[in-house]
Amino acid sequence: MLATLSGDICLLFGLALLLLPLLAVELSRPRDGVWGAVVLILGLVLVTSSDRMRGAPMLAVLCGSLLISRLSAEVGQSRWRALSDEEQKKLGSPDHWLNNLQQLGSAVASLGEGLTGIVKQLKPAGKSGVTSKKWVRPELEPSNAAEAEPGPSSSSEAPAEETPETTPATSAPESEGEAR
Repeated sequence: MLATLSGDICLLFGLALLLLPLLAVELSRPRDGVWGAVVLILGLVLVTSSDRMRGAPMLAVLCGSLLISRLSAEVGQSRWRALSDEEQKKLGSPDHWLNNLQQLGSAVASLGEGLTGIVKQLKPAGKSGVTSKKWVRPELEPSNAAEAEPGPSSSSEAPAEETPETTPATSAPESEGEAR
């Protein structure tokens, strides 16, 4: 339970750290994406192996999480203090966040369009014309139908002796192989 909860918190924190360069460029640094990915992996490990985290390993994870959160708070405070007053006011305004969220939405939309374009290029196109054609057997006239019913073979079919599949030499081993 505690491992799952801390894993969920790590997943949220890692996602926020990954989105930091997109939403608050002033606060981000070049390696924030890498650290966000590391925290996401930690969260995934904690969530997936929460049943094994009992006793001392769970205590170690909790101590590590406390140290990471303390370090993250100090890094965040130092980054905030490094900003000018104008940048701090700009980050505090809702218009700035709405503008950044709109930019993020447009970036996600263009990514989706690009991915669908790639999928369409990779997907083979259907053969035009072949799928729309339909073979229809011509109906027999009543007089021809009566003549065709008694005999198992018609004039358009080849006699059984001419086809190589029905010769006695080849048909016997095939039938024995199928019976096995």
